[in-house]
Amino acid sequence: MDYMKLVNEAKVLEWRRHMHRYPELSFQEENTSSYIAEQLAEYPGVKIICRIKTGIVAVLDSNKPGKTVALRADFDALPIQEEADVECKSQNDGVFHACGHDCHAAILLGAVDALYKINNEGKLNGKVVFIFQHAEELLPGGAKDIIDDGVLHGLGIDAFYAMHVFPNDPVGTVKCAPGIMSANTDIFRIDIQGKGSHGAKPEAGIDSLLVGTEVVQALNFIVSRNVAASNRAVLSVCKFHAGTAPNIIPDTASIEGTVRTMKPTVRDMIERKINEISQHICAAYGATCEVAYTRGYTAIENDEGLNEAFGKIATKAVPGIVLGGMEAMMGGEDFSAYQAIAPTLFVRLGVMPDSGEFFVNHHPKFVANEKALPIGTALYTAFAAEMCGINH
Repeated sequence: MDYMKLVNEAKVLEWRRHMHRYPELSFQEENTSSYIAEQLAEYPGVKIICRIKTGIVAVLDSNKPGKTVALRADFDALPIQEEADVECKSQNDGVFHACGHDCHAAILLGAVDALYKINNEGKLNGKVVFIFQHAEELLPGGAKDIIDDGVLHGLGIDAFYAMHVFPNDPVGTVKCAPGIMSANTDIFRIDIQGKGSHGAKPEAGIDSLLVGTEVVQALNFIVSRNVAASNRAVLSVCKFHAGTAPNIIPDTASIEGTVRTMKPTVRDMIERKINEISQHICAAYGATCEVAYTRGYTAIENDEGLNEAFGKIATKAVPGIVLGGMEAMMGGEDFSAYQAIAPTLFVRLGVMPDSGEFFVNHHPKFVANEKALPIGTALYTAFAAEMCGINH
């Protein structure tokens, strides 16, 4: 099966460019969801079985024995102003597909098109589930909505597959590995209550700003002095607010940050330490605090068997493709939620521009090389077809 020849490249580019021009934020993707549903309606036999908030789940059933494989793509954008000079620049001010989710959704629509052709030729076995998922970028994430709905539980899914575009890697490169592929991603907020006073009389108050700086400094020692160098963990304080005027000792201060870990035990320890350190430092200065720690996405763990199968399928589907090992990223991904149902496989697709400087995901000048989109489409298509069972 020549999977690259099955790809309708013109349609994939059309879909991607439309979604890039009209991006929408997490949990607000009403127009994008409607657009995807309109495209799916062009394929009789591809049945939308559920609309969950703005997410869509559709199924292509060959009505023949075989496995059931779920393909997932996210389609939410970020609150970033696009600065890249591209033909299909965002028309929505302050909103931009700076992480390439428009590419993911277009690639998955391309796989719908290709698998529909394969099924019409009577070559497809089993079932393919298409998950167009909303709100990957914002906790608690769209995957949770889809799983909590229960629509996936009765489908007998054997495997979930997803990919993410990365401009760090050249076009023609795909990376994958077994084991942990992303971090547990948590956030925290510490609200400190001091006692305001005049800037000329600090002894009359409890300086929440000063207390906060002590807390921030102490938090930055948690990883370096409690996590073994052989493990991976990051704690970053990213927001600190206190005060309203240059001559007022601030009454309150707030601190916010993120925690990224690989191991559950390290995750538990850091949560505990944030609370203990904050409470004890505040008490030492006569202040009080409230600590809110929110657990986000768990780490993706790629199934070893699926990873091995993918390597064989990818080399057959895309002649000349460069397969590489994928190092676990400290970023988070709610694709991990699907692990509760069936084994998962998450890969990274190279979309590096042909020339010039590249900018990483979430940068205002992020650009994805569209030459990679047919490759991504062929990989989605081949993985589903080969895993479900195909009559060559």
